[in-house]
Amino acid sequence: QPQFMESGGGSVQTGGSLRLSCLASGVPDGYNCMGWLRQAPGKEFEEVGYISTDGAEHYADSVKGRFTVSLDNARNTLYLDMKSVEPEDTGMYHCTVGDWAGDLCYPAAGYEGQGIRVTVSS
Repeated sequence: QPQFMESGGGSVQTGGSLRLSCLASGVPDGYNCMGWLRQAPGKEFEEVGYISTDGAEHYADSVKGRFTVSLDNARNTLYLDMKSVEPEDTGMYHCTVGDWAGDLCYPAAGYEGQGIRVTVSS
């Protein structure tokens, strides 16, 4: 069973920046993308952004131009650089793995971390 250790969350003011990290281990061979999901209070999971092992990226419209996903294969670590954050970015952020097809990453069901909380205050 893969394990994901997210870190870097916390509280930040509107317009600020934050960097999340996710150390992955035990990921089965075959998955070719990683990314971030988030869940705002009282809402369902939504995609944030993904990166394929070939370097292709995909972002939700709500974060495009503000967030960047990157992957350090040598350190088995996924990053999410968040800039110009808004109160709507508040939530639990989870990293995940999946299958890249077309221009999208399809997360593997049940393969996500416990999450790290991000709170953006106005």
